[in-house]
Parts: sequence; structure tokens; C-alpha cells
Amino acid sequence: MELEKTTKVAVDRLRLDRENPRLVGEVTDASDKWIIARLYRSAELDELLQSISTNGYLDIEPLVVVRAPDDDALIVLEGNRRLATLRLLREPALVHSIASAEKLRISVPAVDDGLRATFDQVSVYPVASRERARAFIGFKHINGPAKWDAYAKARFAAGWYRAGRADGVGLEQIAAAIGDRHDTIKRMVSAIYVLEQAEAKGLFDIEDRHARKFNFSHLYTALSRSQYMDYLGLEAAWARHDPKPDQVPEEKLDELRKVLVWIYGSKSDGVEPVVRTQNPDIKRLGEVLVNAEGRHVLEQGRSLDTAHASTVTADTRFTASLLRARDAIRDAAGSLRAYDGQDQSLLDIADDIRETAETVHSRMAKKRRDARSAE
Repeated sequence: MELEKTTKVAVDRLRLDRENPRLVGEVTDASDKWIIARLYRSAELDELLQSISTNGYLDIEPLVVVRAPDDDALIVLEGNRRLATLRLLREPALVHSIASAEKLRISVPAVDDGLRATFDQVSVYPVASRERARAFIGFKHINGPAKWDAYAKARFAAGWYRAGRADGVGLEQIAAAIGDRHDTIKRMVSAIYVLEQAEAKGLFDIEDRHARKFNFSHLYTALSRSQYMDYLGLEAAWARHDPKPDQVPEEKLDELRKVLVWIYGSKSDGVEPVVRTQNPDIKRLGEVLVNAEGRHVLEQGRSLDTAHASTVTADTRFTASLLRARDAIRDAAGSLRAYDGQDQSLLDIADDIRETAETVHSRMAKKRRDARSAE
């Protein structure tokens, strides 16, 4: 087979890539059933199944492949979703095996016999090594038409960075090759190293996260904030340097475990994450981490709302409440035309607001007079 020249091969010769960045978790020894189930759950294989079963396999873009090290098979570096879909359409026994082993029932559409011939052979583009394919794959899935999620992007960039360091390939070259910003790639790879450190130390397991989706962007966003750096003992400028393993000091590993559980939860311990959405929860968690009282509240299993409230001083809460009350009453005044005078209960509410406002104003005015007389 001539390298870097498109040719057709039998689908039976193709193998799924166990280094596919889309896959979350340890997949070196994973079965094909496990990989296809993961792709089905995370990469919208149901839509691809429907399309190929209806139209046949449209052999427009070749799969990028590399020869397997131990046999004549070809590992698919680019096109794993298409290969997984073809295998589901070609192998009814595989569908049953996935249902049994992975507790996932995949509905495979009926296929017209005239279309099945398109499932037998596909075009491939052989390359000599993963390195030869990285720039094309990276651009396509990081800034191109088929974007990966943040975790897949970060794993891909980290793998490229590790492989290229011996040849002097840095993150600037990688970022330029895939059309992304240098600082974004650096933050992603740095966060991958922190995550790998936590997994290697037995502090955290991605598979143990509470939510089905792994929101990796929560982590690399958090690690770019000064509060998390302080809490984890990271140097203030750590993310400006080239990424390296074991960035979190040994004495801060328990703090790393806490941060990951607060962000992602733990199924085995029955702990839900306190972070629900990246904005504003990552910011609020950071503010709690650098406040002793807030950390204590969070460590007692209370909510992020409760922990964050304990970090806000009474005068700050009072000022914010007063401003919100003013804005709300101004909004009501602007909508007075909607009141037709028929509902007595609304007038009673307005009376209550007036009495409360008069009490607040009276007490504030007295405190102001007392403060002036003490000057």
C-alpha cells in the first residue's frame, strides 16, 4: 500500500483507535464493544446510523489510517465514528454484545439490500505515523468543521506536545498548525497534566464523576484563576510556562482531590458536584477556596450558595440588597399602568413595602446622625 495516496480497503481490515481523543477514561485494553458504546453515547452515532442506512456509505472523504504494529490491520486515526457506524450496520452480533456487556440498546435502522454493498470497502489515506496526520486531524477537530469537545482537544494537543518535544516541537507550533490560540492550548495541556497527576496518585477517577458528561473546560478554566492557584500551591505564573507533569506540590494533593470532587462529584461516595454551571459557579467556588469560613462550610457538605454567602461581609450584603430593592421598586413604578385598582392584595403588598422602607430609612438616618455627632 502506497503511503499518502488514497486507496480502497475492506472494512474488515480496519481497527478502532484506542488513542482516540474522544474517549474518556483508560482505553488501552478496552474492548471494541466498550469503545463503540462510548462513541455512541458521546458522538451522536445515532444520526450517522440513520444517514448511512438511508443513503448508503458516501465514500467522499477517506479515513486516515496507519498500519498496526503487529499485523496487517489498519488503525483508523481519523474516521472512528464512521467505522463504528459501519460495524454496527454490518455486525448484528456486535449490537447484541453491546446491549449485554455495556447495557446499551442501539437501534439499528433497516437497510435496503441494494445499499449494503457500500459498507464493504471504503477509501483510506495511509500515513507512516501518527505524527504525519496530526496537523490535519487537529485542525479539523479543534477549529475546523467537526469540532471535538474540550477534553478531546486537550488530550490530542497533550499527546502531540509529548511526542514532539524530542524534536523541538513546542506548543506555539502546535497551536499554529491547528489554527488555535497558543494560550488556550497551553491552558488545556497544563490542565491535562494536573488531571493525570490526580489520577496517578489515586485522588480522582474520571469514571467516578457524578455527571454523565465530563466538562473538562470547568477544570482548565478554574486552573487559570488565581484563587485556585493559591489553594493548590501553584506558582502565579505556572500556566505561562511550558506544561509539565506533577505541578501540584505533594502537600497540596488533598486540596487537589477536594477541588476535583467539588467540580465533578463522586458516584462512589454519593457526592454531587457543587459546580452546576461554569459561569458563575467556577468563579464563586474560587472565592470560597480563599476564604477560611467559606471552605469550612463547603467541607461540611453544605451547598456552594451557602458557602459563598459566608464569604460576603454583612455590609456588602446590605449594600447589594439595598441596590436590588431600589431597582425592583423602580421597575414596579415603571409598570404602574398595569394596575387597574381592582386587586386589594396588591395594594396591601405596596403598604408593606412602604412600612418596611420607612423602617429601614429611619434606622439608617439615626445611625447617620449618631455617626456625625461622634465625629
